[in-house]
Amino acid sequence: MSFTIEERGRPNTQEYRLFFKNSEGKYISPFHDIPIYANEAENIFHAVVEVPRWTNAKMEIATKDPLNPLKQDVKKGNLRYVANVFPHKGYIWNYGAIPQTWEDPNHKDGDTGCCGDNDPIDICDIGNKVCSRGEIIKVKVLGTLALIDEGETDWKVIVINTEDPEASDFNNIDDVRRLKPGYLEATFDWFKRYKVPDGKPENQFAFNGEFKDRDFAIKTVKSTHEFWKALISKRTNAGELNCMNTSVSDSPFCCSAGDAEAVVNSSHMFDYFSVDKWFYYEK
Repeated sequence: MSFTIEERGRPNTQEYRLFFKNSEGKYISPFHDIPIYANEAENIFHAVVEVPRWTNAKMEIATKDPLNPLKQDVKKGNLRYVANVFPHKGYIWNYGAIPQTWEDPNHKDGDTGCCGDNDPIDICDIGNKVCSRGEIIKVKVLGTLALIDEGETDWKVIVINTEDPEASDFNNIDDVRRLKPGYLEATFDWFKRYKVPDGKPENQFAFNGEFKDRDFAIKTVKSTHEFWKALISKRTNAGELNCMNTSVSDSPFCCSAGDAEAVVNSSHMFDYFSVDKWFYYEK
């Protein structure tokens, strides 16, 4: 199973979109059409990379737009960039989400006491490779951190790319602590303080900021998959979320390939200024 991406609009603008295609070249939703599992028997999941490591633009799956392309988040009319909170530079992992999951805002989590944040569940890939925006990777779940973001549960699942040369050495959260000392502490610190430059208070955490282990994390991911199933089958209220998809055949939101292509064609064409291009003129 392979996927490709197609850019529309100009990067670093509010019009920029990154659409996804399947192996047949047909447009799909990264939220709804990419399978959650790469290998269900071994609990290997797909993940969509929204923000490559060391970058700052807060890209995200556009959950309220048709086909849910990647776009840059906007707050108060301005594009969002995560500040470099010393000593961190941008995002300190490849950051993204697991498809076909949903943190239900109407469900109060029994562990955190807070409702979901209305998004797919987030991942932090600790592998060595710096991924590209929109890349689909296969990941092994290692643990999770329960961020409480403005009163909402916002799980941060710690994963490693299965193609990482060291992936076989990582099987649980304690392996991260042992083999990458300081990384979990840096992750906690990053999520605690990343909104402070925007004038907001430090974030809070469930479990006193303790990272939960692999089994807990996998259970959490699978529970958000069940919430997504209810969402895509219209057994729960989608609200403003757009559930348009091309592959979930029993979903009332399933559309044709032609309808999906029409959505993309209505967006801006890819056009941007290249900083590597030389311009010549006669004096």
